[in-house]
Amino acid sequence: MPVFAYEAINNDAQKVKGDVTADSKDQAIKLIQEKGLRPTRLQMQKDAPAKRAVPGVEQAAPKKKGPLFKGGVKTAEIVTFTTQLSTLQDAGLPIVRSLNILEEQQKPGRLKDELEAISEEVEQGSTFSEALSKYPKSFNKLYISMVKAGEAGGVLDVILRRLAGFMEKSQKLRKKVKGALIYPAAVITVAAAILVVIMLFVVPAFEKMFADIGQSLPAPTQLLLSTSQAIQTYWFLLPGIPILLVFSMKMVARTERGGRTLDAFKLKMPVFGNIIKKSSVARFCRTLGTLIASGVPILEALRIVRDAVGNIIISNAIEDVHSSIREGDTIADPLRASGIFDELLVNMIDVGEETGELDKMLMKIADNYEMDVDVAVEGMSSLLEPVLIVGMGLVVGFIVVSLFLPLVSIIKNIQ
Repeated sequence: MPVFAYEAINNDAQKVKGDVTADSKDQAIKLIQEKGLRPTRLQMQKDAPAKRAVPGVEQAAPKKKGPLFKGGVKTAEIVTFTTQLSTLQDAGLPIVRSLNILEEQQKPGRLKDELEAISEEVEQGSTFSEALSKYPKSFNKLYISMVKAGEAGGVLDVILRRLAGFMEKSQKLRKKVKGALIYPAAVITVAAAILVVIMLFVVPAFEKMFADIGQSLPAPTQLLLSTSQAIQTYWFLLPGIPILLVFSMKMVARTERGGRTLDAFKLKMPVFGNIIKKSSVARFCRTLGTLIASGVPILEALRIVRDAVGNIIISNAIEDVHSSIREGDTIADPLRASGIFDELLVNMIDVGEETGELDKMLMKIADNYEMDVDVAVEGMSSLLEPVLIVGMGLVVGFIVVSLFLPLVSIIKNIQ
């Protein structure tokens, strides 16, 4: 029977080490908890058998690991896996068997290969969080920290269910914001394509006519013809312009000063800035609230949130909060001093600190801000449609007027 070496914390918050003999890791955790201890680390002894029979699963030859594809696993796949794993854990199945069941259900790909490797790691004595930490592209720091907290408290099923809910809401918010940008992006792309066709085929026909007439042209017409000639000469560079812009922005964002400038500009953009700000604050509140509710220490939770918020300006404000708490101060004061967070949000966090229900208050704030984002996205969609139509009308109107100004002048001369 395998022997597990463990580290645990007793009721006096003191570290305790020892050994326990059990059929599986899950049974070992239960035996440790029956002693009134909270296990923080569990490792199978080296002289114990590396493999054990999993109830209900046939013993098979070791599987060879296939090569893992580059890139990360889709967020939707991680959400589905987490939800299913929490259900299996809630039903009382051992973690190894749960992983084996979910691995068999996966289609061939990166996640299937990783689950197979994680299952083997856990079966050999590693904790679930330790096995997950070897695949940071698929399971981020937030995920691993919450799983680690769930293992330490013996409530892994609860933590996984909470984590799945958090990921679902975050994904839903992200999809709403991206979905709102699809329509204007499509309209702008089609409008740009139409303008290029006009410049390449329609304007040159008028240019030949104007050249035959030999009359001086108005300034708008000259500007239009010059633009058309440039597009005809360098048309092959047009597809590279958006690529070059994206590449340049990424290069600028990699520098500390450039990244800070871009993120500050994003927060101050008309229409879009308000949505970006509210969605970032909602992500901050929900992530921090989920971590605190899961038992992750506040300082560690703030470090994770700082990396996950996705905006340097807000990350710097969170860093100030981290320093403030480490020095014994409150969360609310540095948030208020940053000027990014609304006064109502700061006051609600302050009340949450005073009442000892900071996690619940953060969740309520996140819900409110996500509702505000929904309203702002709908308002932006309603506003962008007429703005794009008017903008397209002005461009087409300029082309038409520029082409017909010389014709009006010719008609006057004939009269």
